[in-house]
Parts: sequence; structure tokens; C-alpha cells
Amino acid sequence: MTIRKQQMPVEKRAQRHPPARTAARRRPGGASAKAARGATPARRAREDAALTLAAQCTLAEAESLKSELARRLEHSGPVIVDTSALERIDTAGLQLLAAFVRDRRMAGRAVQWRGPAGALESAAALLGLGRMLELTGENGR
Repeated sequence: MTIRKQQMPVEKRAQRHPPARTAARRRPGGASAKAARGATPARRAREDAALTLAAQCTLAEAESLKSELARRLEHSGPVIVDTSALERIDTAGLQLLAAFVRDRRMAGRAVQWRGPAGALESAAALLGLGRMLELTGENGR
């Protein structure tokens, strides 16, 4: 004996799964759409190339850092990494930054460091990654 599943009326199926809503895309950082329209393409490109590291660049934040770096990997101009807010970085964060700098260098593209990077420099020196990350010291920035 075969038992057939009772078919649910179409109206009820539609009520169970409401249609997906399309949300307006927002610019990161809370910039208004009006400000985005007023920005020149060159300015938008510079803003997209800049990356400010969070205070904590640890394994817990590695996935978001990886996606931010990947988004900037193919940028044609120099990518500016602002380290002024950085307080702590672990091996996972250093590995992501080292791979990013390596990939940019292999593509003939530059990475520029901005801000005091005491935490980055000391962690990179501890692991021997100072030259790989192309850190030149605070005076050479």
C-alpha cells in the first residue's frame, strides 16, 4: 500500500515562504547615497583601495580581514593599509597580510603602510616577516 503525501494548496505554500525583499545597497561606513553620487571615480577608487586595520587582527577576525584584502587584491593603484588603530595582531593576521603583500608584489602592485604600527612591527619582527611585509619603520613611511 502506497501512502501519498497530501498536496498543500498553492495559496498556503505562498504564505509559508514570503517573497524575498530587495534591499537598497548601502555604502560601507554609513556614507549616504548623495555623497556617493558626488564622489569622483578617482576618489572612489582611492577610498576603495584604503584599508584601516581594526584594533584586533586575530584569528577571530581573520575571515573579515581576508575578504577585505581579497576585495583590494586586484586594485590597479597602491593599496594603503592604515595601522594607526592596530593594538594586537596574531599569526593569522600576519599570515593574511604577508600573503596579500606577496600577491600584490607578484602582480607588480604596491602596498603602502600608514600610521604608527608598533604592534605590527614587533609581531612581524618576532616572526621574521618585516622584510616580507615591506615594513620600513616609522620614519620611512
